[in-house]
Amino acid sequence: METLIFDCDGVLVDSEVIAEATLLQQLGQLLPDIPEGVALRQALGMTTGAILERLERQSAHRLPADALERIDGAIEARLAKELRAVEGVADTLAGIELPLAIVSNSRRRRVLASLAVTGLDARLGEVPLFTADEVERPKPAPDLYLLAARRMGRAPADCLVVEDSVSGVTAAHAAGMTVIGFTGASHIEEGHVARLLEAGAWRVLPAMHGLESLIQLWRERRRAGAKAATNETNEETPR
Repeated sequence: METLIFDCDGVLVDSEVIAEATLLQQLGQLLPDIPEGVALRQALGMTTGAILERLERQSAHRLPADALERIDGAIEARLAKELRAVEGVADTLAGIELPLAIVSNSRRRRVLASLAVTGLDARLGEVPLFTADEVERPKPAPDLYLLAARRMGRAPADCLVVEDSVSGVTAAHAAGMTVIGFTGASHIEEGHVARLLEAGAWRVLPAMHGLESLIQLWRERRRAGAKAATNETNEETPR
């Protein structure tokens, strides 16, 4: 059985960029003596709580008790604003018959908020959800994609992934999955298509309505590969 893995918020807007930018903005107010470059380096591969704990030790200022809640709330508000600006989100997956899993490097709470904002919560209510809360590294890493495949009873080769970020494409490709890079999100910069391809994307998709045809092409390619492998085995088998 083949499965489509879809990053519900990252494919529509770059949730990681939004989270990091909002975090830096908040830290500038809460810990004004921490240089932005230091804060950004700490943000790579760490949870918000761990970032705050480490940076507070380096600062002469103390964080308020609700700092984590305040920052997460600000990130979710910014993400909600960006997601509401994306048109036709609720129809993104219309007509796709593949079993679907959501894999997101955001936290579960943030993903659920994204689904509610876009109206996808009702449509995808029964879709398995795998988030950064379930793995040791919160940033894109192969283990999150492999966890999703394993729990769905799929081999990595049976999973088609739609990802917008270079880091997400890199991680899914390293997990042995076929990856479609998506460039329809608002944050895409010049040269992003080339970076997605260099990271291992099989195809790059500029608009989500073209996903169906790529899924069909992927399935045809897999069937052709399986048939060729069977024919080769039959030719090698002694008569």
